[in-house]
Amino acid sequence: MAEFVLDPAFVATAAELGDLPLCHARLQRDARYPWIVLVPRVGGARELEDLSAADRATLMEEIVLAGSAVRAVATVLGLAVDKLNVGALGNVTPQLHVHVLGRRIGDPAWPGPVWGHSAPVAYEAEALERAVATARAALGILPP
Repeated sequence: MAEFVLDPAFVATAAELGDLPLCHARLQRDARYPWIVLVPRVGGARELEDLSAADRATLMEEIVLAGSAVRAVATVLGLAVDKLNVGALGNVTPQLHVHVLGRRIGDPAWPGPVWGHSAPVAYEAEALERAVATARAALGILPP
């Protein structure tokens, strides 16, 4: 099996949160949406079928945990979460990854998808620090 290597696209677009039992977690750098990306640390994985049954079960639990973290980040940023969106698209970045993001009625892309809607809005430095710290705490990840 191939060694796990994080696609550089995730480094460019999302802040590192750390590792869960299966996934590497990152906070998407778009201040309009509380948004966590989970990347299973399985070398060469592109599809859910590339994971073992046990890893698929772990991934589901980590998605649920990430949903709680997204809600916590939203609270810290003063945003509502009316609906959690979960997606594993991979059309642009084929490495298996799952987006868990909080949507709210009236957000810039509502009710359509956020993918391809518009350019991301950068976090202010202090807001990014708070969002990262909050996400790590909710996920049970110690700071580096």
